[in-house]
Amino acid sequence: MNSSSRYDVAIIGAGMSGLAAGIRLAHFGKRVCIFERHNAVGGLNGFYSTDGRKFDVGLHAMTNFVRPGVKGTPLVKLLRQLRIDRDEFALCEQKQSRVAFGPRGQTSLRFTNDFAVFESEVARVFPAQIDGFRALVAAIRTYDDVALDAAPESARAIVRRHVTDPLLEDMLFCPVMYYGSASEHDMEFGQFVIMFKALFLEGFARPFDGVRVILRVLLEKYRTAGGERRMKCGVRRIVAQAGRAHVLILDDGTEIVADHIISSIGLPETEKLIAPGETAAVDVSVAAEPTAAASAPGAHSFVETITILDRQPAALGWGDDTIVFFNDSSRFDYACPRDWVDVRSGVICFPNNFDFGPDRALPEGIFRVTCLAKPAPWFAAAEADYRSAKAAWFSDVARSARRFLPPVADADLAAATIATDMFTPRTIARYTGHVNGAIYGAPRKIRDGRTALANLYLCGTDQGFLGIIGAMLSGISMANYHILQKG
Repeated sequence: MNSSSRYDVAIIGAGMSGLAAGIRLAHFGKRVCIFERHNAVGGLNGFYSTDGRKFDVGLHAMTNFVRPGVKGTPLVKLLRQLRIDRDEFALCEQKQSRVAFGPRGQTSLRFTNDFAVFESEVARVFPAQIDGFRALVAAIRTYDDVALDAAPESARAIVRRHVTDPLLEDMLFCPVMYYGSASEHDMEFGQFVIMFKALFLEGFARPFDGVRVILRVLLEKYRTAGGERRMKCGVRRIVAQAGRAHVLILDDGTEIVADHIISSIGLPETEKLIAPGETAAVDVSVAAEPTAAASAPGAHSFVETITILDRQPAALGWGDDTIVFFNDSSRFDYACPRDWVDVRSGVICFPNNFDFGPDRALPEGIFRVTCLAKPAPWFAAAEADYRSAKAAWFSDVARSARRFLPPVADADLAAATIATDMFTPRTIARYTGHVNGAIYGAPRKIRDGRTALANLYLCGTDQGFLGIIGAMLSGISMANYHILQKG
């Protein structure tokens, strides 16, 4: 593509939200360019290749799934705004998932893409709570979670008005927080509503070939609409003048001028670019304290173990569970761990267990486990200690998760295992630029996307829409609200 030094809109970051914003703007004739520091698109929802295998990053499942014919939902709005036919995403529904609490998951709530299943499970396990649960769901259904000026409220406080059993409360928060909370212990109610709808009222799906299907569609739409992107070409600094972003200075020193700038890289990371006197690139490969002007990044991060099997998980007796959210303690403790990893709770994902259709299955089994992680020790460790810690925690994470699955002998699992991998907060920071490896960004969300500079806007996680669908809708909404609607 031809490169320019001036654009109507410059977008920082080629993640889901940045790509969606670019498509929307290009559809309306804006001269737009996406600047991405790394050599691959997707950001927090990309993929990588090792030994000939492609591993998804971030994607357990694409939330917000609804079946054809359902109207007015985030997925439907997204497809319409980006002019995507739903068949292009080729989404396959989950089979079933669970929330499992107790030392070995003795208390379990099953759910599918049919909300009635989850409601009936709550009635079965918590009969005294079902009326309150239904009242909570009614409040969630009527809450305007896309309002850009909504006042923040405690989700725990609102849920407790309806649900009085602490166990059920924690079982509702566990999936919602693991799939979208930058805050510890509690979350803002609007964020809770977004994720509750995405997980329970709508549902899970996945393309057969994973997240790269979504990325291929987005890239093709962007290219066809006339958008430009520059890879391995990050933004080093934003120069402000008279309260506006005046010039972008790229990593190679090139200067770019744009009437508007949309940043998808996060609030603390964006503020670092405009910090007074900053002249050099920020090294986010190590944990760093935010500047005085910056909003604090999230305190916690995650590790994920990936085990590749020579057979389907069901062949090991692990059934049809797609995702299992687990917790072994009396209360669910969603916070930065005291140790490197907190294996007491987490998420198990079997990508094989989506309904891909008859006689269609992934060629290898995949067993993924995600747990909360403390960023500091992962960043501080010398390389040899880092590798040793990965090996030790890999075993601990997998061992903890297996308590919530039908038992499989260690020897049988070892015989079925053909490859493993693991990512840590250090990996996340290295490949996404997120300070602390904080996947869900800063606890403080900027719903209207505004920053201290009049023509610089946020999209993505720190704007406040969550999940893959939420990220794309964030890019669309910021493009519409700040640029297209204002001409």
